[in-house]
Amino acid sequence: MTLVKKGSRYLDVDGVTYRWRLRGRPTYSQANAWWPLTFAVELADDPGTTLVVTTNQAHPSNWMGVPSRPVLPGHVARAVRTALAEGWQPANPGKPFMLDQSAGFTAP
Repeated sequence: MTLVKKGSRYLDVDGVTYRWRLRGRPTYSQANAWWPLTFAVELADDPGTTLVVTTNQAHPSNWMGVPSRPVLPGHVARAVRTALAEGWQPANPGKPFMLDQSAGFTAP
């Protein structure tokens, strides 16, 4: 699975360049604030396995007015380092590597 290039951003983490992207429009569950915000990360040059990170905050475009914070490059870099420590191998093809950081998320 490769990320859509439109709307993706580049990020350098420990000398390796990645591309990351948030979904612009929330899914139905994210819009109702039932499910937290997710973002995806992959190697910029030769993508293999995609990292899918589930955060502990609501999507900024949720319909319920639940407060959320922007996902900053520092958050993405921490998630990449955590995933690498947990065994994510971004150069190898395969199914997406799921990183669940949703502890503390509560639906309204």
